[in-house]
Amino acid sequence: MLGGAAWPEVRLAVSERRRELVLRGPELEARVRAGGVDPGLFELPLLQHLELGAALSELPGAVCGLHGLRSLVLRGNRLKELPEQLGLLTELRSLDVSGNRLQCVPASLGLLAQLRGLNLSGNLLQELPRGLSRCSGLTHLELSHNRLQELPGDLLENPLPLLTSLTAAGNCIHSLGPGISRLPALRTLDLSDNKLTEIPCELADCPKLKEINFKGNCLTDKRLEKMVNGCQTKSILDYLKSGGRGKGKGKGESAEKTENRDKSRKKKKPLKKDDEESDEMEELNKLVVRVLHISENPSTVFVKVTPNVKEVRPYIVCCIVEGMNLRAGNALKRFLVAQTKLHDDDCQKRTLATIATHDLHLVKGPLLYDARPSQSLKITPLGRKEIKAADLVRRLQMEADEQRKQKKRQNVSGLHKYLQLLNGKEHFPCLVDAEDHVISFPPITNSDKTKIRKTTSQLFLEVTSSTNLQTCKNVMDRLIVRMAELNKFTFENKEQESVSDDETEVTKDLTEDQAETVDLTVTKMASPELIVRQVRVVDAEGNLKVVYPAKTDLNVDAHNVTVIR
Repeated sequence: MLGGAAWPEVRLAVSERRRELVLRGPELEARVRAGGVDPGLFELPLLQHLELGAALSELPGAVCGLHGLRSLVLRGNRLKELPEQLGLLTELRSLDVSGNRLQCVPASLGLLAQLRGLNLSGNLLQELPRGLSRCSGLTHLELSHNRLQELPGDLLENPLPLLTSLTAAGNCIHSLGPGISRLPALRTLDLSDNKLTEIPCELADCPKLKEINFKGNCLTDKRLEKMVNGCQTKSILDYLKSGGRGKGKGKGESAEKTENRDKSRKKKKPLKKDDEESDEMEELNKLVVRVLHISENPSTVFVKVTPNVKEVRPYIVCCIVEGMNLRAGNALKRFLVAQTKLHDDDCQKRTLATIATHDLHLVKGPLLYDARPSQSLKITPLGRKEIKAADLVRRLQMEADEQRKQKKRQNVSGLHKYLQLLNGKEHFPCLVDAEDHVISFPPITNSDKTKIRKTTSQLFLEVTSSTNLQTCKNVMDRLIVRMAELNKFTFENKEQESVSDDETEVTKDLTEDQAETVDLTVTKMASPELIVRQVRVVDAEGNLKVVYPAKTDLNVDAHNVTVIR
C-alpha cells in the first residue's frame, strides 16, 4: 500500500523515513475534495508528528494505524466529530483540534494516558465526556470559545494531579464549584467572558495558582469585580482567602450588618477634601477609548485593496491609536507580550487572523494591500536584512530543521511555526507603502522599517484574515481593549525611567516635528485615555469596503472600558 501512495508528500515521507509531516494549503484541500485522504498517510510507521489542514469534514478511523504518533494537529478544519479509534493512539502527547465544528468528543480520549496537551477551543461543544480525568498526565487543557455551561464534573471530583493551565474563556459557564481547589498543580486559570456571578473562596486554596482571569463576568461582589478587572491576582486570592463575599463583608458577617455599618460611617464622617480628590483621581483613572471619526479628523492614511488578494488573504481592517505610553518601564515589552498572547489565543496561532503594529510616523500612505509573486516580493523582516519572500521562507525552513535537530524535538518556535500557513501559495499577501516598500508580510512578519519603539507615540494597527471580515474586527476590538488595560496599568504605576542609549539613537533619527511629538507624549501623559482614529479600506476603484471602528465596532462588554464616539 505504501508503495502505491497517491500523494507525493506521503511517498517522500516513506523514502526519507520522515517522523514529521505537515500537510496544509489550497492544493491539498482540492485533493481531499476530489478523492479524500490518501490511505497511505495512515500507514507511516515512523510518523510522530502529523499536522493536517485540508478543510477536512471527516477524520478516517484509519488514523489509529499511526501507532507511534505523539502529536496530532487538526486545527482549522471542518470536523463535526472525531472517531472513537482516536483512543487507540496510546503514545499521543498532544492533540489540537481547535477551530473546527465539533459538537462532541469521544469518551475514548480518556484512554490517552500519555496525553499532556489537549486543545478543544473554537468548537461548538456543550459538554465534555467524563472520562477525561483518566488522562492523568494532562498539563494543559484549552476549552475556550465553545458553548460549555460548566466544567466537566470529574475534572474536579477526580482532579488531574499535573494540570497547570486551564483556559475556558468565552463559554456559558455559570458556576465554578469549590472542587477547583483540588487541582494541586494549577498555575493559570482563565474563565473570562463567561456567566459567572461568584468566585468560590476555595479558589484561594490552590497552592500554586499564579495567574487568573475572570474578566467579562457579571460578579455580584462589585469590590471583587473591580479587582478582577484590574488583573490583581494576589489581591483577589487574598480577598477570597479572608472570606470576602457580597459587598466586601468579612467572614461570618451578614450583609445587613455590613450595610448598617457603612450607613453609620457615612453619617459620622463627612466627605473630606482628600476623599474628593481621591474620587476625582478614580474618575481620571477610568479606561477611556475615544473614537475620532474620519469626518472629524481626516487621516492621510487609507488602504487600497487589489483584486489579487481575493484568493490569498482577502480581509483587512486598520486603525490608528494615539495616547499609548510605551516609554515607561517595561510598557513596550508588556505590549509585545500581549500581542503574542492574542496571536496564540484569539487568533489561534495566526490561523484565524494576524496582527501587525507599526509606528505611524514611519508609515507613508496611502497604502496598498496586494498579493505578489513570492520570487519578486521583497521585505526587510524584523531584525533581518532585506530579502525576497521566497528566500525568507526557505531560510526559515532551514532554521526550523536545524532547530529540530539541535533541540531533538518536533516543535519549533518563533516565526518558524507559521510557515505551514503559506503552503501551496505562489503569491504572498503584503501591505505596501507609497514608496512601494513592503511594511507587512502576513501571516509571517512585518517590516523592520516601521517597527514600534519606546519613542512611538502613534500606532498604526493592522489585522488581516483569510476567514472573514468579522474575525478581523473582533481581533482588533480585543487588541484595543488590551491596549487600554495596559495603558491604565502603566499610568497607575507611574513607571518612569531614563531614556536608554538605544532610544537616544532613535530620537536622533527623528525629524524635529517627530521629536517634539515624543516630548509632548511624555508631558501630556495626564490620563490613560486612548484615541482611536478611523482608517478607510477601499477597493481598486476607490469604493469604500470597510471603515474601522464603525458604529457597530468596539461595543465591548468590559466594565473598565468606556468608549466615547
